[in-house]
Amino acid sequence: MTTFFIADIHLCAQEPAITAGFLRFLREDAPQADALYILGDLFEAWIGDDDPEPLHAEIAAALNQLRQQGVPCFFIHGNRDFLLGRRFARESLMTLLPEKKVLELYGRRVLILHGDTLCTDDVAYQNFRKKVHNPFIQKFFLMLPLKWRLAIAAKMRANSKASNQGKSLEIMDVNPQAVISEMQAAGVEWMIHGHTHRPAIHDVPLENKTGHRVVLGAWHEEGSMVKVTAGNVELISFPF
Repeated sequence: MTTFFIADIHLCAQEPAITAGFLRFLREDAPQADALYILGDLFEAWIGDDDPEPLHAEIAAALNQLRQQGVPCFFIHGNRDFLLGRRFARESLMTLLPEKKVLELYGRRVLILHGDTLCTDDVAYQNFRKKVHNPFIQKFFLMLPLKWRLAIAAKMRANSKASNQGKSLEIMDVNPQAVISEMQAAGVEWMIHGHTHRPAIHDVPLENKTGHRVVLGAWHEEGSMVKVTAGNVELISFPF
């Protein structure tokens, strides 16, 4: 009994080594699991399921093959690929989940989410997030010509990069009280998330007990996953 969790792969055509490493992971490692959960930012950017980028079809086919091998794949949207939709889900045979989900895993209650909603000290980002998650804005954006969407997405990424350079690392990290509030509201002692790119396992002070927050690493120079079994929760890094 084994469940894998990954996040922040940030696939894009400009990073073939990351793509190759992820495809190897799907071929060799993921088939050993009972299920695979991708907690957001599978792709560096997503402007719509109609984007003809060949990489998207390649990844969909690999995920589809994993499902055909008997390993279901579940996906929570990240801040980079929050527009990933039902068409890609059908092609890849992934199951789309809400932005946070409680799992019953081998006797543990585990809250999973991408993690950006925990960064409440970054007020500018939270305001931006609220706007781009407006269903009407998303629908309007997806109706625009592909060329326009590409240009808008490139501009938004540039603005985000410039904005983040002026922010402290503390502001862009999770707020401890936000973590405690989410875990207590969900009635869990375990949380797994990505987004911050700071892989670690943290103790969390909850009411009358100690919880645990597991942070996945980004796939920049090596892979990162959380392996959950009946006996253990492991944060594992591995070469591409």
